[in-house]
Amino acid sequence: MVAVHLWSSLTRFTDGKRVVEVPGVTAGELLSGLKAAYPGLGPVLDGGVSVVIDDAIAPSLHTPVPDGAEVYLMQRLKGG
Repeated sequence: MVAVHLWSSLTRFTDGKRVVEVPGVTAGELLSGLKAAYPGLGPVLDGGVSVVIDDAIAPSLHTPVPDGAEVYLMQRLKGG
């Protein structure tokens, strides 16, 4: 299980939890685990988020998540 830190407005989908634990060894598996455990997060995650692993944005969903990693979800920045 990996602890994933969420931004505050997502806590309405996680019973107020700011940090949740989900299974996964890649960034994509973590997102799938989040959707399975908290279906209300699905539309937000499908809309695009950045997965930050140990202070670096994961370049792809295949990015491995090492044991003990700090993982944060961030809103994707949009603009031009």
